[in-house]
Amino acid sequence: MLIDTHCHINMMVKKEFDVALTPTELSLTDAIVQEASNNDVSLIINVGTRKVENHNCILIAQKFPHVFATVGIHPNDSDTWQEDIQCMKQWLTDKEKNKIVGIGECGMDRHYQNHNLQQQRDAFKAQIELALEHDLALIVHSRDAYDETLTILEEYKNNISRAVMHCFSYDKAFADIVISWNFMLGIGGTITYPKNTILREIVTHADLKNIVLETDAPFLPIQSMRGKQNHPQYIKAIAEYVATLKNESLEIIARQTTRNALRLFNLEKYYS
Repeated sequence: MLIDTHCHINMMVKKEFDVALTPTELSLTDAIVQEASNNDVSLIINVGTRKVENHNCILIAQKFPHVFATVGIHPNDSDTWQEDIQCMKQWLTDKEKNKIVGIGECGMDRHYQNHNLQQQRDAFKAQIELALEHDLALIVHSRDAYDETLTILEEYKNNISRAVMHCFSYDKAFADIVISWNFMLGIGGTITYPKNTILREIVTHADLKNIVLETDAPFLPIQSMRGKQNHPQYIKAIAEYVATLKNESLEIIARQTTRNALRLFNLEKYYS
């Protein structure tokens, strides 16, 4: 059993972001989930980024027994965060029906020049507090915002019990800090990229209990698939790559990362 802890199936089946799925597009998700299952991916966490996509994630999760949703506001989409978070609160009033298991992805991102850091900070803190209020996993996005992210997370380090650094891309010092706070490192296809020597060294030496696997599909495919759409089915290829790095069997990697993911999203009672 393998788990994709972070993907965006809703973005795989349509050409435009931030628009509602049509019935035809929703039907296209059947093949994606089946292809993942055919490659031993038994559970998928579909991650939200803003109001419309959050609702799309909920619809997909409700369609499949082994797909769950998170709702969140991506830092690059935080311009309407106050409106979006009100919708999140409404969906969370019935989080079981809506199959919501986490808040995010949320965080800090200085990659684009037009970023509004104060807006991102406000949205990030509001979502951390929402995750704590509802005892949900926190999915943290951080890009080119090393210090800004750590500063905010440190405020909550004694309260956050379940969190993951999505698409981990920083150095060993950052990894050591968040691991000391019991965060997971989200490891995906980027570990296969030739330039990512530091990430490979971190994963090689990290305790496997601190790692979960993700694809971020349709983005960031493994090296051999660069230029093509990513897919949850490639979790198996990522697991095989990590197994080689750590000189472990695929079975051990799959078993431990699955345990980690079930604990992260509080799904152990369903898949023990």
